[in-house]
Amino acid sequence: MSEYTKICEQAVRAGGAEVLDWIERFDVREKGPADLVTQADLASQETIRRTVLEAFPQHSLLGEEDEGTKRPADRTEYRWIADPLDGTTNYVHRVPHFCVSLALERSGELLTGAVFDPMRDECFTATAGEGAFLNGRPIHASNVIDLGNTLAAVGFPPRCRRDSLDLLVFLEAMTVCQAIRRTGSSALNLCYLAAGRFDVYWSFSTKIWDMAAGALIVREAGGIVTGTDGGSLVLDTGHFLAAANEPLHAQLRAMVARARKSSPEGSS
Repeated sequence: MSEYTKICEQAVRAGGAEVLDWIERFDVREKGPADLVTQADLASQETIRRTVLEAFPQHSLLGEEDEGTKRPADRTEYRWIADPLDGTTNYVHRVPHFCVSLALERSGELLTGAVFDPMRDECFTATAGEGAFLNGRPIHASNVIDLGNTLAAVGFPPRCRRDSLDLLVFLEAMTVCQAIRRTGSSALNLCYLAAGRFDVYWSFSTKIWDMAAGALIVREAGGIVTGTDGGSLVLDTGHFLAAANEPLHAQLRAMVARARKSSPEGSS
């Protein structure tokens, strides 16, 4: 396991170096409405791919920039899940809040994960059963237990309908939580929850690469991550509820249930 963790951190740091190298000289295109990609995303992903597959050639890698292509190999027992630049819109607009995220899973079980913020030189890491760390120092989720005292994070899709569950839960949270942040990076939101900077976080629109590493880091920091119905997290859906502890998670589930009753999406 230590070798997996070592390569995971090595890969995200190498990807982060690529991201920084492309600052001020990238071009931008849209993969979809308000969904951007740059040469930095692509260069980072290739660096990550090379790093992990040279170390573990029998493994496979699923990267965000493989979406919609025929690039992904057949799924192997061990699969690496990479977001080479989480927060591309921030990056494009020169907002210094973005990261590189990588996780390793085996048959749906997360084994190790790392998230690297190259602007702050912060690397969040976790290995199953061994705790969570920031630059090598242990981190722990907060001990806030009242939703009214929380600093919450929320994720939205690139385009959001007025009657979507995303917005209905957000409106409900506005009346309950102390404050809410939308930062533009799902992976960093999860890491900030693990480090006690945020207390709760939810999203109905992420992808697996946005949250795989962060979910493990939260759990290893003592937090809770589940599916949006409160059941087991299904990695490939990418949708989740995350909280620092069980009392907060229970209140978060109740808040989502109240919003869901008024949503035309019903139980989605």
